[in-house]
Amino acid sequence: MTEQSDHAREEKAFRIQIDRIEYTVHQEHMTGAELRQVPSPPIGPDRDLFEVVAGGSDLKIGNEDVVTIRNGLRFFTAPAQINPGGEMFHARNLDVAAR
Repeated sequence: MTEQSDHAREEKAFRIQIDRIEYTVHQEHMTGAELRQVPSPPIGPDRDLFEVVAGGSDLKIGNEDVVTIRNGLRFFTAPAQINPGGEMFHARNLDVAAR
C-alpha cells in the first residue's frame, strides 16, 4: 500500500447519530459492540441498539453484528426489557382475570 492510500484511509470520517447526538467515526465497518463504545459513557447492556431504517422496520444491532458505516447513519437505544407499568400492570391483569 502506498503512503498516499494510507493517508486517504486515515482521512475518512463518517458522521453518524446515536440517540440524536452526532459523532464522527473513522471505520467503514463497525460491530454493535464497537458502536456501543462511541458515546461517553458507553451504551450499557441494559439498552438495545437499533439502526433507523427509513420507510421500514428499525434494525436491532447485536454486539457481533457488523454495520457498514456511511454518513448520516442514525441509531437509537431503547430499554432492553420493557415492563409496562411494572407491578401495577400485573395487578390490573389479575383483577381483570378475576372478574
